[in-house]
Amino acid sequence: QVQLVESGGGLVQPGGSLRLSCAASGSIFSINVMGWYRQAPGKQRDLVASISSGGRTNYADSVKGRFTISRDNAKNTVYLQMNSLKPEDTAVYYCNMFPRPPYVPWGQGTQVTVSS
Repeated sequence: QVQLVESGGGLVQPGGSLRLSCAASGSIFSINVMGWYRQAPGKQRDLVASISSGGRTNYADSVKGRFTISRDNAKNTVYLQMNSLKPEDTAVYYCNMFPRPPYVPWGQGTQVTVSS
């Protein structure tokens, strides 16, 4: 079964940084576009960044210039470096394929809280 395990979240002050990691099953990782999504309380889950198997990246306008997505295909891991964090970045962050096929479940996510 496909598994995705996110880590690296926490509480950080505005302007701070965090680096999220997502370990993925090899069967889905190597040839697929991977994405980081986030869901704030009471809101829908949105894609914030994606990266192709060849390293092409795309970002939501709200995080451009602040977040950087990367991947290590040898380790089946995708990362999200988040700098200049804002309170509105507070959410549970998830990784998954993009677009997410219905047979790939969501992981448990990792909570990011930006607050002074």
